[in-house]
Amino acid sequence: MNDSARKPSKELRPDALGMWDLVFFVVAAAAPLAVMSGVAPLAIQFGGIGAPGGYLLGGIAMFVFAIGFTAMTRYVPNPGAFYAYISEGLGRVVGGGAAFVALASYIPIAVGFVPAIGVFAQQSAESVFGLHVPWGVWATIGGAIVAILGYLNVTLSAKVLGTILVLEVLVLLVFTVPVVVQGGAEGLSLDGFSPGNIFAPGVGGLFVLSFGAFLGFESTAIYRGETRDGKRAVPRATYIAVGFLAVFYSLVVWAVIMSFGESKAVETADSDPADMFFVAMTQWVGKPVSDAMHLLLVTSALASVLAVHNASARYLHALARDRVLPRVLARTDPRTHSPANASLLVTALTVLGVVGFQLFGADPYLQTFLWLNGIGIAGIIGLQVLCSVAIIVFFARDSHGVGIVRRLVAPTVAAVALTAALYLIVENFSVLTGAGTATNTVLLLVVPVAFLVGAAATRRAKRVRHEPRPALSLDNRLAPAPGRTEGA
Repeated sequence: MNDSARKPSKELRPDALGMWDLVFFVVAAAAPLAVMSGVAPLAIQFGGIGAPGGYLLGGIAMFVFAIGFTAMTRYVPNPGAFYAYISEGLGRVVGGGAAFVALASYIPIAVGFVPAIGVFAQQSAESVFGLHVPWGVWATIGGAIVAILGYLNVTLSAKVLGTILVLEVLVLLVFTVPVVVQGGAEGLSLDGFSPGNIFAPGVGGLFVLSFGAFLGFESTAIYRGETRDGKRAVPRATYIAVGFLAVFYSLVVWAVIMSFGESKAVETADSDPADMFFVAMTQWVGKPVSDAMHLLLVTSALASVLAVHNASARYLHALARDRVLPRVLARTDPRTHSPANASLLVTALTVLGVVGFQLFGADPYLQTFLWLNGIGIAGIIGLQVLCSVAIIVFFARDSHGVGIVRRLVAPTVAAVALTAALYLIVENFSVLTGAGTATNTVLLLVVPVAFLVGAAATRRAKRVRHEPRPALSLDNRLAPAPGRTEGA
């Protein structure tokens, strides 16, 4: 091994990823199969036959947000994620608060999804193979796989996520196509996309679930420093990912409703939401495909945890490079150039979180997963609102020649729509968590507390520095510490 391979590094590997790798990271983080089988029946419960339109509207809102988000990408020095944009638009302290909100959103999702892997695997093993293995065993195996892949080269993670994602999409299309071709149970209808059905009673719960289904599409920007031609790849990947999820979600939910018929779909969602998708699969394409969906549900959760783990590690790495967190977290593996120490910390926090919840006797799915996922959804939607405002302010100072639609109209519309979505999430938080008022209040307080801690930490980091530093970023270049030279 040569000296360069052994030399400690703080740089992520440049040009490791292509545009489609970014798409895989975004879509895998959203866990489309898990969303469709586990969440979409609840959306049908709340939104009735208007559920497909609810997912489509959620996608349109995210697409409008992406217009301003991608317009700003080219003009933000070393953009890495929401907080880099927020730092440029609203200042470094606000950006630091946003960074901690991101951590307080992503890491709980990673913690919550690990026991969910165990529960999904336990159910799948019993249903498909007749094996009775405790969920904790499966969760340990899944968590170990994520920890190893998260530590290794990001290219390997992209390949794993891409493979899993293709299989997820294929199994859902194998179901959707026959339903459409054969006309469903009662004939095809587009009533699910009519405004009257979308905005029917229960729309609050529907939008909470549909907006939450697009979780984490900003992760295209997280990998900017590791992507070939990032200025072009990031916007393209963002549009492709959001557009795909919007069309895919609405199409599959519509197909499920058609498979039962509009008269029976809501009744089935009310009586048996957990098995609704599997019943439809078995009826329309047979038990082997339904069994395959059971197994792929496990890998879907695994892929989501891996994507969220990688994103969390890169947030920690960026904050450490900017000296908001201890600089030891900025160290990368000299061979793979992965954010090694940050990845190890995410793994440690995940283990502590899962073990801690179990010591208190929390249910692995109904409490650990749903509660922590609820924190993540609220936090990330809040960041999207803040980022929309930051985009408006940034371009108000200098339009950079960007048209008024991209720099003002789109982010303004997105800010209004996402603020409404955030209000609905807070108002209907029990839909996400299944918990009582006191528990929901504590869970929601995590977001503003994280913001205040992050803002305070960033302000303190600014005070102790002896030289100015650039805005928070994930750029691969690291300025030398005060009083040192590059060669020191």
